Amino acid sequence: MPDMQLMTLLGVGFVLGLRHALDTDHLVAVSTVLADRPSLLASGRIGLCWGVGHTFTLLFIGAIVLFWGIHIPEQFEFIAETGIGVLLIVLGGMLALKLYREHWHVHSHHHDGEVHVHFHRHQRQEDHLHRHWMKESIRPFCIGMAHGLAGSAALMLMILATTTGMAAGLLSILVFGLGSIIGMMVIGITISLPVIWSRSISRRLFVGVQGFASLASVVVGVWMLVKLTPLMLRH
Repeated sequence: MPDMQLMTLLGVGFVLGLRHALDTDHLVAVSTVLADRPSLLASGRIGLCWGVGHTFTLLFIGAIVLFWGIHIPEQFEFIAETGIGVLLIVLGGMLALKLYREHWHVHSHHHDGEVHVHFHRHQRQEDHLHRHWMKESIRPFCIGMAHGLAGSAALMLMILATTTGMAAGLLSILVFGLGSIIGMMVIGITISLPVIWSRSISRRLFVGVQGFASLASVVVGVWMLVKLTPLMLRH
């Protein structure tokens, strides 16, 4: 009977992990990264790195909570959620700034013996997109770690309420994390499809999709901060 209860808990944890990947803040954070990497392979890798970073943080905090029996204070969750809101704004702003810098800049040239200065639009050269795999992986890994930090309090409450041993608790977190990894990989590939499609249609449409991802990230980040304002005033 205990084994059956554990298996049921692990199954529920896996499904919750899949569902957890669909949270709005997760989607927009990953979208800002995916909008700049229009390929199925890169999208799957970004989702994988996000999920691994997310799970790493949950396991680390879970081990501390389960071993020492520490209760995560409400202020910790508040600070972490505030950090995610700021992170989304920064990610959206960075993507918008990158789009601006890549497509519009001051250009000077000589004409009839005079120097002319004007704004000039450059199409991004694809051979300039080469990056190392490790460098591409660090960013989504760190973003996943930040989201894991923000979601750790709620998950720890669920784990502590349903398990008694440290091993079972860590296993539950690991299975939850596995669900979030698979979910984010699937979501990453799915989100990348319209990005790849827009790129094949026209450059303007592709930039529009990137701009939408940037705007969505900033809007959701601001919305999270506004939602947390009552708690901020209380503290």
